[in-house]
Amino acid sequence: MPLGKIARRAVLVTSLVLSVSAPLHAAVSVDVALGDVSINKVPFLIAADADIYARNGLEVHQFITPGAAEAAKKSGVMVPPEYVKADAKAPVSIGGGSPMMMGATRKPGPVPRVIVSTTEDIARDHVIALPTVKSFADLKGKRIGYSGNGTVTHFDALSFVKKMGWDPQKDVTLVGDSATLEALKQGKVDAIMGSAMIVAMAEQNHFKDLGDLSAFNIPMPGSSIIVDKAWLGDHRDAVARFVKSAVQAVALMKTDKKVFDAALAKWFNIKDKQTQDSMFTAVSHFPEKPYPAVAGIKGFLELYDGPVVRSHKAEEFYDSSFVAELDRSGVLAHPLDQK
Repeated sequence: MPLGKIARRAVLVTSLVLSVSAPLHAAVSVDVALGDVSINKVPFLIAADADIYARNGLEVHQFITPGAAEAAKKSGVMVPPEYVKADAKAPVSIGGGSPMMMGATRKPGPVPRVIVSTTEDIARDHVIALPTVKSFADLKGKRIGYSGNGTVTHFDALSFVKKMGWDPQKDVTLVGDSATLEALKQGKVDAIMGSAMIVAMAEQNHFKDLGDLSAFNIPMPGSSIIVDKAWLGDHRDAVARFVKSAVQAVALMKTDKKVFDAALAKWFNIKDKQTQDSMFTAVSHFPEKPYPAVAGIKGFLELYDGPVVRSHKAEEFYDSSFVAELDRSGVLAHPLDQK
């Protein structure tokens, strides 16, 4: 990149971080639940710390759920207690589209929540294994840990097994509530599905990273902005501002590693430079156009096929209009230029 362009971008980033101008809109209060502790949540931490929410006219109260904090603890990440709060039915959540869909298809009636943006549209989990496991092929006959039925790690584990040509009922044993380094340490499983944060922590614990699933190009409904449909009806403008904030935060995260590191230290208590550096290598995977993962939503309906799942259509689970509007307006092309 030419030095002049780098300098201009640096000025834009500095302006975005340091600007204290008043928001253009009256502030709207929004409660946001961060469904797990992972790299996929970091843009939302940055949006709060860099005042991006405020400049878009939002007063966001976001928190990490107790379950997410407890799961992170089992992999060595201690979330500061002041950021942990029980989910009091927050209208906006940041989490996997897969578990949201699983929950919706387990209950009668219409789908209550909708995906408005996705930053993880293909399976990218890494397969973290005991040192004795040398390759993907070595996992045949072994135990693979995932977090819960229908979760991203479960979706990835099932998809991985099928890509390997194995029968998930006969060739491997899938173990629930076990997508943690603690499960590996205790010998509960031979391998787990893990995101960039787990990979970074695994290296320090001498577990083996067999590789990630991106080479398989498996469409999936991964980490997304998910909104309660009833609340959305009266708050479309607030959701539009929230999605714009997320896009700007991703752009800032990619450009300024100091902001990324600071968010990890503050919200996740991750202060180790090696871990921060390892996690930062994954930020390049965040898409510039975070449309809902329609192919992944359809993939979920195929993977978990059954009478109840079959009664739903993909269109019930997503609303692409918010990202589409940002695309048309030019915000996606130049997110850091936006006021």
